[in-house]
Parts: sequence; C-alpha cells; structure tokens
Amino acid sequence: MEGIINFFNSIFQPIIDLGAAPMMFIILSLLAIVLRVKLGKALEGGLKFAIALTGMGAVINLLTVTFSEPLQQFVKSTGIELTITDVGWAPLATITWGSPYTLFFCGIIVLVNIIMILLKRTNTLDVDIFNVWHLAIVGLLVLWFSDSLLLATGLILLIGILKIINADLMKPTFNDLLNAPKSNAMTSTHMNYMLNPIIMVFDKIFDKFFPWLDKFDFDAAKLNSKIGFWGSKFAIGIYLGIFIGLLSQISIKETFVIAFTAGVCLELFSLIGSWFIAGIEPVSQGITNTVSKYLKGRTFNIGVDWPFIAGRAEIWAAANILAPILLLEALILPGNGILPLGGIIAMGLTPALLVVTRGKIIRMILIGSLILPLFLISGTMIAPFVTETAQLVGAYPAGVEAGTLITHSTLEGPIEKILAVLVGKAATGQIEFILWALIAVVVYVVLFIWYAKQMKKRNAAYEEVEQQQVS
Repeated sequence: MEGIINFFNSIFQPIIDLGAAPMMFIILSLLAIVLRVKLGKALEGGLKFAIALTGMGAVINLLTVTFSEPLQQFVKSTGIELTITDVGWAPLATITWGSPYTLFFCGIIVLVNIIMILLKRTNTLDVDIFNVWHLAIVGLLVLWFSDSLLLATGLILLIGILKIINADLMKPTFNDLLNAPKSNAMTSTHMNYMLNPIIMVFDKIFDKFFPWLDKFDFDAAKLNSKIGFWGSKFAIGIYLGIFIGLLSQISIKETFVIAFTAGVCLELFSLIGSWFIAGIEPVSQGITNTVSKYLKGRTFNIGVDWPFIAGRAEIWAAANILAPILLLEALILPGNGILPLGGIIAMGLTPALLVVTRGKIIRMILIGSLILPLFLISGTMIAPFVTETAQLVGAYPAGVEAGTLITHSTLEGPIEKILAVLVGKAATGQIEFILWALIAVVVYVVLFIWYAKQMKKRNAAYEEVEQQQVS
C-alpha cells in the first residue's frame, strides 16, 4: 500500500508544490473532464473552487492580523491561556487537500460507495466530493500519531460506511423538514450529521424526563424576523469584537476596528463557503450522470453538502444563541486552549440538532450547549497536528505569528477526531491506549446501531402516515 501512496506522490507532488488553489483547479478540472463534463463547465468549476480557496485565505488573514494584538492583550489582562488560534474550516480544508493521502482516502470512499450501491446496501450516491476532507483528516490524524496506513484506512472505511448508511436513514426526515415529496432526491453524507447518535441520546432523555419543555418552544422564523440584523453574522462578529476589545483594554478606536472587521469576516465566511459548493458541482454532476448511465432502473438519493437544509430558520436561531454560549464555555472549560473566532457560528453542530429534534428549538439550544465542549476538546487535541501539517504542505495562514498553534473550534466530527487520536496512539503499542481505543470504537459502533434502530422506527411512522393519507 505504501508503494501505491509513493506512486501517487510522484505524480501529484509537482502539482501540490504549486499551492492549494492551483492544485485544486487542475485536479477538479481534469476530474470533471474525465467524467465527460463539458470543457467550459469543467474549467469554470475548477476556477470557482480555486477562487474560493484564495478568498477564504484572504479573509482568514484579515481576521487573524486584526485580532492578533488584541488577543495577546486579552491573554495578559485576563490571565486565561487561550493561545490556539481558531482559523475556521477553510484553512483546514486546504491543509487536508494538500496531502496526497486525501486523494487516496477519497478514492477508497468512492469505491466503497459504488460497492454498497451494487450490493444494494445503500440507495445514496455521495457526490459531496469536496467534503471528503472531513473524513480524510481522521485518517491523517491516525497517520500523524502512528504512521499506520492500515489503521488509518480501516477507520476511514468504518466511518465512511456509517456516513453513507446515515444518509439513507435521514432521508425521510429531510423530506419532512423540507415539506418535500418522497421523490425528493436530496440527502447528506456530511460529517456533521455523525453527531446524530449522541444528540439522539439527549433527545430521548428529554422525551422521558422533560417533555414539558416543548410547551415553551417558539417559532424560530418569527424570532429571526424580530431580531433582524441584531442576530445576523455581522452583528455577532461586532459583539465578539467589542467583547474582546473590552477585555483586552484597548482603545475605543481599536475596538471599533476589530468589531467591524469581525462582522465582515463572519459574513464573508458564509458567502465564500457557497463558492466551494458551486466549484464542486460539475464533478458531482459528472459522477451522478456516470452512475445513472450504468445503473438504469434504480432510484438514488443524492448525498450533497448540508446547506440544502439551511433554509430552516431553527438552524440560524440556534446558532445565534449558541455563539455566546460557546464563547463562555471556552473561557471556563478546563484544558481548552481555543478562543472561538472562525468557528463561532457552530455549523458543525446545528444542522444535526435540527435533524434529530426536528426543529424543537429549546431542545436544540440545550442539547447544543451540552455538546459544544466536545468541539473545544477535540479542537485543542488536534491543534499540534493541524499546525505541523499546515507547515509541511505550505498552507500555514499568513498573518498568524510563527509558532502559534492553529485549529478550528467547531470542526465537524469531534467524536471522530477523538477516535482518531486514540487509534493513532494505540498503534504505538501502549496498552492503555489500545484498551481505550477498543472501548471507544465499540461504543461508537453500538451507539450508531441503536441510533439506526430509532431512525428506522421514525421512518416507519412516516411511512404509516403516508399510507393513511393515500387511503
């Protein structure tokens, strides 16, 4: 297997040396052409993706440069050692795609998906190729700790298979949330939905002990409408900047500068994020067309990125309320080293909360508050890996002081990152880590099996309602 990786390295290293944006432009354009996408569309997709990477890097640079000195003052004035810089998700995507192992893991997942379709173990065709980096980073973590490609590949396969199964399980719930017909093809294999099992544990606890809380639920759309600008990404960035400015004891002028800069950056994160989706669309469409051509007569669900459900107001209402909670938890959580900046809007969590609770906003906020520390813990754990890997692939964000640890405070798949650390350390032969890794993997799988049974019950109830409506 190492020989295969070395072969890929020899082919792709010259492309990787060009930098992340040119590399992804070349790879995505060529892949789309191979999949018989029209040349113009193939090049357009590659260019959009490259522009998105470049744009996100520029925003991160602006944010980190603006906040660098105030954050240093913040540490001095408060005595709180939050020295890990939260650069958001885009630099981590760039770092991950900068490794040839990511292409290897991507190929494995595509192959597994096709095998599962052929064996009729899934009806979901995963076309969300870009976001395979969320899964690939799990394998890279194992490799960073152990150099065991076999273990890394094994963990990738396990989580990848469960992600695809989860997309099938969620499909009826997506139809319900979107008020869409059964013929709706969209579902998602995104890593953020792998939090569903643990969220469902809390949801069942609410069902049993606190069902009365649902009486106080409110209409998130109306709340968002009433709050308006004051609950927007612009406003949350301004609040964060003012908060840091006050704690850092900097001048009013400097406080305004970082507040307005944070507001702009948080809004641009969302805008530029949509460019990534547009950039990958030609490749996704090419894969869909190819599979449909050779498997006629089958109806497929299409696994896409999570934002197709972003029209639900509950996602944003919960995110707005969870943002200050995340900041507070970061200040008081023992062992946390991250001050949330790039990840202050917890998109790695709120879509999963929506699916499991089916939009019960009070449950989303309370359960979200209990789960946010997982993100801070995992983000702190992986910071040395992220920093070293960024330096190796030449993707360390400009503007961040040399030697500063970097990470993402709400990176999707916090449980999977913790699993990767345990599995990677277990490969070194330490008995305690071997035991912890075995226990963690078993609990992870058993919890998913239990969750799958609950979702099947929910889906059977959906089916029963549909049959009653027909009759």
